[in-house]
Formats: sequence, structure tokens, C-alpha cells
Amino acid sequence: MMGNTERMGNTESIKLDEKITALRALLAKIECTYTANAPAAFASSFGAEDMVLLDAIARHANGISVFTLDTGRLPSETPDLIHRAQAKYGIVVTAFTPDQAAVEGYVERNGINGFYESVENRKSCCHIRKVEPLARALAGKGAWLTGLRREQAPSRADLGESEFDSTHQLTKFNPLFDWTNEDVWAYIRANDVPYNALHDRGYPSIGCEPCTRAVKPGEDARAGRWWWESKADQKECGLHVAKTAGPARSADFSAIVKYQKYPSTPTKMVNVEAKV
Repeated sequence: MMGNTERMGNTESIKLDEKITALRALLAKIECTYTANAPAAFASSFGAEDMVLLDAIARHANGISVFTLDTGRLPSETPDLIHRAQAKYGIVVTAFTPDQAAVEGYVERNGINGFYESVENRKSCCHIRKVEPLARALAGKGAWLTGLRREQAPSRADLGESEFDSTHQLTKFNPLFDWTNEDVWAYIRANDVPYNALHDRGYPSIGCEPCTRAVKPGEDARAGRWWWESKADQKECGLHVAKTAGPARSADFSAIVKYQKYPSTPTKMVNVEAKV
């Protein structure tokens, strides 16, 4: 007779298989719907969730482009992973970097690590290094894919499969919104997906090097992000702050939304160098 543990393991495996099937179907639909005039793009920070999504895109929907935000303050393990992923999957990751004049102005006003001084300073740094480059990266896009999950943070508890992003005037997809941390790592192990070496050193969530630390036993998965700020502060960088209220919903492929135009100056991610 099958034991309780074995039955539970099989049930979990079936649920993950169903999620994988749904993921592949969604990616195929996105790829077919958002074509040359308004293409879909995956914004990857190369965390564990993003590696699951990157693997699925590379295998089943390689018409979806991939980009990353090279903030200039990434830990060396992140560009190392980007290079490994490009070699494994045969893809090109487009890197968007912050405006150098804006970075220099910030450093002149606040110092190289001025983000430690206040939440305002930190969010200003995030805006320069992440938010503004994201706007350029999404220029002309019809859809934006992310690796966000409900389980990641209280601020993401109501996350749905898709939503309209009013800031960038496009549809934002969260294909892994209902995946658990266990689902993510089961997929990584089963498919030999490369991942950031920092995950093995106590970093469940990885951002810029000076703004990320390993978490302590029992801490929230995102406790290592901007750890010097109080728990009352919303620990988001500004990329994924909800703009409109409303229930979570599934994607509507009946029409491709119109989108705004931004000047865009991408660079191909071949060599990533840490910048100050």
C-alpha cells in the first residue's frame, strides 16, 4: 500500500505538472498574440523564479525577447549566471543601463552609498538605476513578462496572471503568480536549470549587492532586501508597485493594447562590468 508521504509527493508532482502545462500554454499564446508591431518581452533579474521562466521561454516560446536591468551595482554572481544562461540556451540577453549623468548627479549629491541614509534616497537610487531603464526597455512593447509570485511578499498577495500596467500602457503577465517556492526549486532540479550561486548562501531574493544580504533562519524571504529600512516601509524598488485597484484576472487576448513610445538605447549583454 502506498504510504501517506508517497501519496502526498505524487499529488504535489501532479499539481506542478499541471502548472507547467499551463505555463507553456500561456507562453505560447503570448508569443503568438504579441508579434512584431507590439512584441512581448521578459524582464529577468535572474533570480530563481526568473530562471524557471527563462528556461520555459527558451524551450517553448523563444520568440519572446529577454532583457535585464544592469544597475551597475549587481553582485558578480549575477552576470556570471547571465553568461552561463546565454551559453546554455543560445539566447541574447539585452541589458539596459542607467543614464550615466543621472548616476553621477546622484553620487555627487548623496555619495556613492547615499541610499543608506533615507528611504527617499534609496528610492531615488532605484528610480535612476531601475525604473527609468525599465521604461526604455519596455518602449514599443505590447506585453511585459515577470517572475513575480504571490508568495514572495505581502504586497504581492493579490497578484494575478495578468494586469494592465497603466504606467507603461501594456499588459503585464505574471506566469508564475501561483507557484510556490517548492514548485520553483522542483522545476530547477528536474530540468537542470542554472541558478545564482548566492541562493546556496542564504540569499532567497537577490538585488543590487549593497542592498541585499543573506537572511537569517526564520526571516521572511525578502528580509535581506533593504534590510536597514523599517518593516513599515514598503520594500519595493518601484518596478512593481500596483497602480490600479481591482481583482486579479486572467489574460485577455482579444486585443493588443496601444503603448507609449520612449527613446530606447539597449546594449547587448556580452560583458557585464560592475559600475559605481
